[in-house]
Formats: sequence, C-alpha cells, structure tokens
Amino acid sequence: MKVLLINGSPHPSGTTAAALAEVAGAIQKNGIQTETLQLGTKPVRGCIACKKCRQLGKCVFEDDPVNEWIVKAQEADGLVIGSPVYYASPNGALLAALDRMFYAAGPTLAFKPGAAIVCARRAGTTASLDALNKYFLISQMPVVASWYWNMAFGNNAQEVTQDAEGLAIMRGVGENMAWVLKSIEAGREKGVQQPRRDKVVRTNFIR
Repeated sequence: MKVLLINGSPHPSGTTAAALAEVAGAIQKNGIQTETLQLGTKPVRGCIACKKCRQLGKCVFEDDPVNEWIVKAQEADGLVIGSPVYYASPNGALLAALDRMFYAAGPTLAFKPGAAIVCARRAGTTASLDALNKYFLISQMPVVASWYWNMAFGNNAQEVTQDAEGLAIMRGVGENMAWVLKSIEAGREKGVQQPRRDKVVRTNFIR
C-alpha cells in the first residue's frame, strides 16, 4: 500500500513540510509506503471550464503539476493534502490545482481515504480545513481525522516542531490513515464490495 502526500506550499522546507513529515512518519511505521510531491513556485493555471478533461481523462493543460498529481493519486491507496493558511484559506495556487485535479479525476479517486492538514501562524485553520475536505467529500473519499482538528501552528518549520500538540495530531492523522487503509484491505479480503453509485440526477433550481 502507498499514500501520496501533496505539499501545497511554495516552500519545500516550510511549516507544511514539517507537518507532513510527521504524518508520513506515522504511516511508514505501519508498514505503508509514502511519497511526497511539492507544489513549488511555478505558475499554476486555474480551471477554465473547457471540459476537455471529460474526453481526455486528464487536464488539457500540461505546463504545471496537475496531471502528474492525477496519475500519482490514481496509483496511490490514500491521499494527504497539506497547505499553509493564507488569508484564512489554503494557498490559492493549491486550490487552483485541486479544482482541476478533482474535476478531471475525482470519480477515479472514489473510496480512497483522504486527509487534509493545515499550518498557520495563528488563525484561519478551520476554514482552510473545510475548503480542502470538500474535495474529498464530493469525490466519495472517506475523510481521515485525528483526535483534534488536523492543524499545527508555527510561523516557520522550527516553530511547528515546537508545537507538541500539533505534532501529536499529525501522528494521529498518519496512524488513522494506516488503520483505515488496513481496514479497507481486510474488508476486501472478506469480499466486502464498494457501494454502488446511484444514477446521478441533477436538479436545476432555475425554471
């Protein structure tokens, strides 16, 4: 089994990286592989609603990491998305990437457990978690929690490593992710089938 972690920060060694490392360590201790991808600092396009992904199975734009993320997420058994908090919201570039990733490939990620973690100096964490968790919820992905909100605090990586409670929460995310994955595997071995999706009925409220 393998879990993909996405660092939605432009900084590869910042607060989000420190928190994700704690999550990854707990997952690895449970005998599950991890891989971490970086958003980086290159420009990320927003979705233009061209709907070409419906034909291609991927985003039409090839000049940023979105299509790589799609392939890696489809190959993985679980997904963890981390972000710093900017203006009480996740990094805008990350949201632009996730919009395209989940619009293009959301149905192919169904039933893979997902977890969101966020880092902030002070505030905006719960709103940011809500924004990230909605990608999982609309894609039929079980949401993995810890024993408190999945957040850590600090203005830099060193400060995050001093947030003892935050680090314990991150380890909780990793432990729970491993437990969910092993539970899914055990269920599959016992013949438990994934739920069948009903035919989609779209209701337009404009008459």
